[in-house]
Amino acid sequence: MMLSKRKFILALAGAAGMMLAGASAHAQSALDDIVKTKTIKIAIPTDYPPYGFVGLDMKPQGLDIDMASLVASKMGVKLELVPVTSANRIPALQTHKADLVISSLGKNAEREAVIDFSHAYAPFFQAVFAPASLPVKSWADLSGKTVGVTRGAMEDQELTKVAPTDVQIRRFEDHNATIAAFVAGQTQLVATSSAVADNMIRKNPQLAAEFKLLLKESPCFIGVAKGESALMAKVNEIILAAKNSGELDALSKKWLGRAAGDLPL
Repeated sequence: MMLSKRKFILALAGAAGMMLAGASAHAQSALDDIVKTKTIKIAIPTDYPPYGFVGLDMKPQGLDIDMASLVASKMGVKLELVPVTSANRIPALQTHKADLVISSLGKNAEREAVIDFSHAYAPFFQAVFAPASLPVKSWADLSGKTVGVTRGAMEDQELTKVAPTDVQIRRFEDHNATIAAFVAGQTQLVATSSAVADNMIRKNPQLAAEFKLLLKESPCFIGVAKGESALMAKVNEIILAAKNSGELDALSKKWLGRAAGDLPL
């Protein structure tokens, strides 16, 4: 009886080991599949310039699309773009509709519980913008000037921490109202995200608006499914090489107007 029980326990342990081995093999299959099919599926945004949007030729373009192209090129495989929104970009990875997510994805504890993150590949930041003709090189230079912000947004909170006491901070209820006020000349400067600023600059070239002061960094990372360590290692290798070669800086300058800088690994 004791011997049978022992055999039963050993059988269960063996089965469990086989299941774990099978799960491990499956977890490491993404890179093998990419190499085998010579295709990588990457989720990208198409509604969030300058990271991803649809151009006049109706094709996706932007920093994230260029980064996806860089990854596919370095891996020597064909790129298949998978358009996503902010809400479904992580599910696209979890349901294997995409091998990677390159969609201005920030890292936080909640997301880290369900997916893994590569090294950072691009900056995402909140900053102060103004016409090139307005000399602003330090927070002290904001003294006596008017700055528009969206009420309660991250840039409102960060600006309040560093602005001189005599800065006139004018708060608006949403990003559209904030930008409209700046475009109309109701404020001399505007504090907003890099994405919102880029859209504003593209639509209003007459403003000659440019980056002035950094408020807060919130870098972008590539999302990888949990357990795909081989694919993660390959992606990190590509990012590190692109960082060292200056390719990440070039992409950032092209789409954001500033170098990528010292991104976290």
